[in-house]
This record gives sequence, C-alpha cells and structure tokens, in this order.
Amino acid sequence: MQQSDNSNQRPLTRFEAMLKTNNVFFFDATEFEEIIHYYIDFGKHSLAKKAVKLALEQHPSSIQLKLLKSELYIFENKFIEADKLLNKMLSIAPHNEEIFIQKATILSKNKEHKKAIELLKKALLYVADEVDVLAMLGMEYLFLDNFDAARLNFAKCLEVDFDDYSSLYNIIYCYDMEDKHDEAIVYLNAYIDKDPYSEVAWHQLGRQYFILKQHQEALRAFDFAILIDEFFVGAYLEKAKVLEQLELYEDAIENYLITTEIDDPTAFAYLRIGDCHEKLFNFDLAIQYYLKTVDEDPLLDKGWIALAIIYSKQENYHKALYYINKALQIDDKNTFFWRKYAEINLKLSLFEETAQAFRNCLELEDTALEVWVSLADVLYYIGDFEDALETLERAQLNYTNFAEIAYRLFGISFILGKKKKAMKHLIKALHIDFEYHKVMIDLFSVVFQDKKVQTIIKSFKAF
Repeated sequence: MQQSDNSNQRPLTRFEAMLKTNNVFFFDATEFEEIIHYYIDFGKHSLAKKAVKLALEQHPSSIQLKLLKSELYIFENKFIEADKLLNKMLSIAPHNEEIFIQKATILSKNKEHKKAIELLKKALLYVADEVDVLAMLGMEYLFLDNFDAARLNFAKCLEVDFDDYSSLYNIIYCYDMEDKHDEAIVYLNAYIDKDPYSEVAWHQLGRQYFILKQHQEALRAFDFAILIDEFFVGAYLEKAKVLEQLELYEDAIENYLITTEIDDPTAFAYLRIGDCHEKLFNFDLAIQYYLKTVDEDPLLDKGWIALAIIYSKQENYHKALYYINKALQIDDKNTFFWRKYAEINLKLSLFEETAQAFRNCLELEDTALEVWVSLADVLYYIGDFEDALETLERAQLNYTNFAEIAYRLFGISFILGKKKKAMKHLIKALHIDFEYHKVMIDLFSVVFQDKKVQTIIKSFKAF
C-alpha cells in the first residue's frame, strides 16, 4: 500500500506489513481504533476482526476497542455475544453513551423497539452530540408507527443542525403517513421562512400541494426549487407530473427531457414521456420512448405493458401479444396483465389461450363479474358448453341476482337440453331485468326463436 498524508495510512501500512510476517508490532490504542474503523468503513470485516483480536491482546482494558468488538458482533448478528460484552463494559463504564446505543441497536434488531427507546433516552443523558441519538429515537418511534413522537425527535435534530435534510424528509414522511398534508405545508412554510433558499424544502412543499391537488401552488414551489438549483432533477420530475395532471403534455415532456440531460436517463422518465406522447396521439414517438424504457430497464413491466396496449390500440395484435408476454414473464401474478392477454388473444381468435387467461385471473382471486362472464362466453363460443355452465354456476354463488349470469344460465342450459332448468333461469332473469333479454338475443339467437321462450317473454312484457 502506497503511503499518503492520510492520518491512518502509516499505522495501516505497518499493520498490513505485520500480517505478512511473523513479527508483532506495537500500536497504541488510538492507532488500532483508526485501523479497525478503516476496515469496517470499507467492509473488510475479517481484517477488522483480526485487528480487534490483536488490539485487545495489547490493550485488554480499552473500552473503545471492546466497543468495536461488540460492533462487529452486532454486524454478524451475534447478539448474545455482543450483549454479554456490553453488559461487562456497562459495569465498568456506566456513563458511556456508546454502550447504551449498541444495546439499543440489538434490541431494535430484535424488534424490541420500546426497550430500545428507553436505552436511547439514557444515552441522551451522556452524549455530547445529540443528533445521531435523536435520529435513532425517531426511527424507533417510526417502527412503532408513533408518528407524532418520531416527528418531534426529528424536529429536535433540525434544532441542532438546520441543514439536516434527512431529518426534514423524515418529518414530512411522518406527516404523509397520517395524511396531515395541511400541517406539513405549515411546517415547510415555517422552515422556508428561516431558509428561503432551501431547494429541498420547496421541493417537499410542492409535493404536499400536489397531493392536495393544488396544482398551481405545486408548480410555484417546484419552480422556486429549480431557481435555487437548476440541476435539481427531482424538482423537474415532480413539476412534469403536475403538468401531466393539468394535461399540459408538451410542457411535461420538456421537463422530463431536462432530467435526461442533467442526469443519466431513467426508465421512469422515458415511460412518462411515452405516455404524454400517446395522449397527444403521437403514437410513433410514444412507441420510441416505450422502447427506450424497456431498453433502459428490461425488468420494468410497465414499459412492456405500455407497448402491448399501444399496439393493441393500433390493432397490431401480433406485436401486442409479443409485448404482453414480456410483461407476464416479469409478473405472472398481475391480473390486469392476464386480462389484457385475454383481450389480445381473443382478437387473434386464440380462444383456448383466452379461456386460460381468464382462469388464471380467477385463480389469482380476480373474481369480478366480467371475468366470469367473459370466461363463460369464450367456453360457449368454442362449444365447451358443460364447462361454460359450470363456470356460470360458480359465478352465481357470488353474483346471485345478476341478469348477466341468469340469462347465460338459461341459454346454455337450453342448448344442453335441460329445458325445464333453462325456463326457471329465464323466468328469474326476466324478473331481474326484463330489457336485458334484448342484449342476449345476439348471443343465443336460436334459443330465443323457440316458441315457448317467446311466449314466456311476451307474458312478462304484458306486465
């Protein structure tokens, strides 16, 4: 390792040279601490453990070195060993805040958040710089969904360090989780009064206005964020989303494109640009940006489904089928995808595939009436009358008095020769919705020509 002016470089070089030989060099406790911190920071935990072992052999009474050992135990999820070591240290150094912090960390990892909070409160009594402990307290309260207490602790962090944007984000998150958007706006405006040039605060203010559908106020806030920092990608993205809501699609595209120039292009930006072009009926451009979306992130199913939908609209069903299959390869539990797959296959007269798609929807607990009816209609169309009838009978368990089910039960029962049962279904269907029989005539034209059926319908019409 080359030497540099870095303060830990010389001890680190000596330490690594020692590891390559059988010699044992002496390091003072501070030097060992620097070496161990270096290895921990760079994720070299095996070397950190070696350094801790040698350090404690040379400085067996050092509390700081023992704390580093317990920290490594915690990293390895050896909580029992860490806690035993910490308890020993606590009897020697009862006012050491780091002991309480590490014990709280163990409790937190074991989901004992209330106990962790108590220990962190003890740590606050002895710590010189409160910010880190207050932030940890805030996080523990978040784990307990105690958003008021969490927010108060993050607010205390800002009292110590006004530019602690992590705490500011967490405060707004707490407001968001309780849908207290008006309160969040009041808080952010107070923050901006103290620091009018905080682009982060303006950005968060814009987000709150956007949630409340106060679009002009949101645009104003995002514009201020951009004026303060013209390279603030997040502000351009949020501004573009507002412009979309206002149906100002060309302006939205302009802002999304700016984000691709400032930073590496994202699949999200390309997807939104494509959607804006689609709404402007610029279908070729929409397709270009959807293709850029999936090229940027091939695992983003929204890009593939967007391509499937736009090609379906253009009646290019073979391409639509290709892209819907891509979406399903990523997420085969998405019932919207299966519905779209069914729709496309139906257009291609691939009826078996269509039926299977609707069955998949039902297996995935998408039991909407239209799914049952569509499956029954496809089965009926391909002549699978028994399965169609069984599908409708299953549907009837959830949709008892629905004309869409009753008329189909009548028609298919009639075709299967179950005339008595069919007439019962017809009478029930006419009771539910007499006019709906006119819709069903196209589906069951032969059935409705039956004289007995016509007589029953005429008798109902008389009433």
